[in-house]
Amino acid sequence: MPNRSRNASPALSSEALGRLVEEHAALGERCARLEEQNRALRAERDHYHWLAESSTDLISRHARDGTFLYASGAARDLLGFAPEELIGVSAYDLFHPSDLADLLNKSPRIYYHDGFYQQTYRFRAKDGHYVWFETTSRTRRDPASGELIDILCVSRDVSRRLRAEATRERLARVVESTTEFVLFMDDEERLFYANQAARHLLQLPRTGGTTRLSDAYVDASLNDLRAIVLPAVARYGSWSGELAMRGPDGPVPVLSVVMAHSGPGTEPGHVSLLNRDIRLRQAAEEQARRHQAQIAHANRLATTGELASNIAHELNQPLGTIGNYASGALLKLDADPPAEALRLPLEQIQQQVERLGERLRHIRSFVRKGQTRSRPVALVDVVEAACRLCEWQYQQAGVDLKPPLESPLPRVIADPVALEQVLVNLLLNALEASRDHPGAERVEIQARRSGRREVALMVADQGPGIAPDQAERIFAPFHSGRAEGLGMGLAISHSLMEAMGGNLRLLPPDGSGGATFTATLLTEPDHTAAILRP
Repeated sequence: MPNRSRNASPALSSEALGRLVEEHAALGERCARLEEQNRALRAERDHYHWLAESSTDLISRHARDGTFLYASGAARDLLGFAPEELIGVSAYDLFHPSDLADLLNKSPRIYYHDGFYQQTYRFRAKDGHYVWFETTSRTRRDPASGELIDILCVSRDVSRRLRAEATRERLARVVESTTEFVLFMDDEERLFYANQAARHLLQLPRTGGTTRLSDAYVDASLNDLRAIVLPAVARYGSWSGELAMRGPDGPVPVLSVVMAHSGPGTEPGHVSLLNRDIRLRQAAEEQARRHQAQIAHANRLATTGELASNIAHELNQPLGTIGNYASGALLKLDADPPAEALRLPLEQIQQQVERLGERLRHIRSFVRKGQTRSRPVALVDVVEAACRLCEWQYQQAGVDLKPPLESPLPRVIADPVALEQVLVNLLLNALEASRDHPGAERVEIQARRSGRREVALMVADQGPGIAPDQAERIFAPFHSGRAEGLGMGLAISHSLMEAMGGNLRLLPPDGSGGATFTATLLTEPDHTAAILRP
C-alpha cells in the first residue's frame, strides 16, 4: 500500500464544495444588501436632519427633566441661541413663570397618559424678552419596558398671530359696544352679523334667524344700495352717504359708510355697513335753519326801521299828489258840471294810488317772514327793487347811486327777498361809509360774468375803506365798525348768500380807496347750450 502523510486532510467532495461556494455568495449578497440598507438609512437620517435644520420651526428633543438633548438651527432666529448653547439647559428654566406652573400641573397626564400635547406659552429669548411659542410635544417610550426615552417638540413663534387675534378681539368688543349700527353682509344680501345697537334698532335676536338687507333699510335706500352703492363699493372699495334704516317707530336717517371686506381669508362680495344715527344732527340743522330765518327776519325788520324815512316819503308824496288832484277835480266840478277836463286829474289820481300800492306791497314782501327758496330770477329786477328801497336815504345824503347794469346778464339762482336783503345791507353800509367822507360822491353797482355758470355783483363805495386788521372779522356776528351798529348785517348777508349757493366776500383794496363787496351767484343752466354741445 502506498504511504500517505499522517497530517493530510481528507479531500472535500464536489457537492460540499458547491454548497460552501453558494453560502459564501449568499453571505456576500446579504452583506451588500445590509450595506445598501445602511446607506439608505444614513441618507434618510441626513435628509431628516436637513429637514429639521431647514425648518423655520424649532425642533428639539428633551430628557424627562426638560433638558435640551437636541435643538435645530431655528433656535438662532427664534430665540437668539446657538443650538449648542441650549444643549444641557432645562427648558423649564426658560418658561415664563406663570406658564410654567400651568405646564407642570398637566405634565403627569401628558407624560404618562396622552403622550401628545399642544401648548401656547411664553419662552425667554437670549436677550431676555419673551416669545409666544406654540409647541406640539410627543413622548417616546421603550416598547418593552415602557420607560420614557425622550420628548420630541416642534415649536413655532405665534407672537404675531396672538397680537392679531388680540387686536381683532379688541375691535370686536368696540364694534359690539359702539352706538353705531354695524352690519356685515355676504354676496347674497344676507346679514350674517349685527352689533348690539343694530340688533336693538332692527329688533333682531342675538343668534339664529336669517336677516336680509331688505329688513334693515327702507325701500328707497334699498334701491339706492342696489343701484348705486354696492356697484360703487365693488369698483372703488368704499362709499359714504345718507340712507334711511328701518326703525320700530319709522325710518331712521343714517350717515352710512359701506366698505368691501379685503385681506386674506375674506370672502368675495362681503361688505361692512356702518351707520350713524343723524336724527339729532338733522334736528339741530333744522333748528339752526329756523333760527337763521328768524334772525334774517329780525334784520329785515331792523332795516325797515332804518328805511322809515323812505317809507314816510313814499307815502307822503303820493298822498299829497292824490290830494292835489282830488282838490283840482272838485274845483272843476264846482266850476263846470262833469266834463272831459276831469279825465286827466282822475287818471293821475289812479296812477298815484297804483304807485303807492306797489310800494307798500314791496315793503310788505320785504318784511314778510319766510324761508329762503332759491329759483331763477332776473338780477336787474332785484337790484332795481333794492335801489328803490334805499333811494330816499341816498337823496337826503346827497350821494349818487349808480345801479344800471350795462351788459345783459343771465338769470341767477337766488331767493329774490333774501338777495334784496343782502343788497340793501350792502347799500346802506356803503351809504354810511360815504357820509361826511371827503370825495365820497357815489356808490356803484356793477355785475359781470365771473365763470361759466357764475355772476359776480359788486357794490363799491368811495368811503374810508376797511382796515386790514378788521377785514378778517368783517363777516363775524356782532362785529361792527359803527358805534351804534349791531354787527349782524354782514354776518346775515354772508349766511344768506351761502344758503343760496353763492358767497359774499370783501375784495382786497386796490389803492383807489373805499370798500368793494362782491356777491357771487350761480346762473340758470343753459339747457340750449347743453343740447347743442357735442
